[in-house]
Amino acid sequence: MTDPNPDPPVVDAVSGVVAPSDSGRSGLGITRLPGTLGWVLRHDRRDLSLRVTPRAATVALVLTAVLLALMVVGIVVGGSTLATADVLRALTGRADPATVFVVQELRMPRVATAALVGGCLGAAGLVFQRVARNPLASPDLIGFTAGASTGAVFQILVVGGTAFAVPAGAVAGGLLTGVAVYLLAWRDGLQGSRLVVVGLALSAMLLATTSYLLSRARITDAVAAAQWLVGSLNNRGWEDAAPVAVAAVLVLPLLAALMPKLRMLELGEDHARGLGVRADLIRVLALLSGVVLTSGAVAAAGPVPFVALAAPQIAARLGRGAPTTLWPSVLCGAVLTLGADALTQQLFPGAKLPVGVVTGVLGGLYLAVLLRWQRRSR
Repeated sequence: MTDPNPDPPVVDAVSGVVAPSDSGRSGLGITRLPGTLGWVLRHDRRDLSLRVTPRAATVALVLTAVLLALMVVGIVVGGSTLATADVLRALTGRADPATVFVVQELRMPRVATAALVGGCLGAAGLVFQRVARNPLASPDLIGFTAGASTGAVFQILVVGGTAFAVPAGAVAGGLLTGVAVYLLAWRDGLQGSRLVVVGLALSAMLLATTSYLLSRARITDAVAAAQWLVGSLNNRGWEDAAPVAVAAVLVLPLLAALMPKLRMLELGEDHARGLGVRADLIRVLALLSGVVLTSGAVAAAGPVPFVALAAPQIAARLGRGAPTTLWPSVLCGAVLTLGADALTQQLFPGAKLPVGVVTGVLGGLYLAVLLRWQRRSR
């Protein structure tokens, strides 16, 4: 006779692997696992269990501390340094109007947009790399960023409209690209290699379309679109942070629930199906989530290259090769974007250098170093 109330599975916070839990406990509790396996946090009445390892906890705490430090730097330092006391007063509205405006309407929206954009790109990069089983599968390379960019440029140059129409165009372009990639890559299932090849081909076509639109536009409109295409956090307000914030709030909880099932798919479809995982549905939901996150990020700041590619890889290296879960990649993406934005403001004061230029340079250096490491390992 089976137990009508089975113990909840334990989800590894590092690998996402589901493991059996102990029995005979009720309510909230903590179980210490042998060796360096960590702890299991359980709430039996709600069927919730989470496995936490020392390495994962340390990485999460360090990344969170670095992220908070960069946010403070972005608010206090910015293009020019403000006194910490003035910033604290401005946060509560008790400073002079000029300082309140600088802190609440200029720096805080920029910092929030940078953190949200980087976090969404880090999560999207992890999703595409997991689905395609390819460390080079990122929205930058397989067409989703290009689709969102083309949608936004089409809105700017052809349709026109208010500033809120540009994010809508980016989201629509990203979603349509996602549908096209999925339909073209589908052939008795969705294979990672086919997804990458189709995405690369579609990305080239979309880049050509964007170039054609720029060549046919008026010079003033083309300049505005070209500036947006570089990927910038300059002059960002709370209205720019809204689309990426909505995408993060709606999608990240869904991805957190999907990650253990995506981890099971890496064991092979037969094993995953044997464990009750609906492989095709999980892949569709994961890809849709990644497309929405990418589109929201592009809508807020334009295409910011290499963050989605590098953030999951850096998170994996910080975890010493352990399979990376969602939140380390989110934190790494936010840290990379905020760090790059801080560099643009401190190294090039007054130049208003787009953050996409810095992330592109850093991403190229990262790939060069990564290739050199791989050669040495051989």
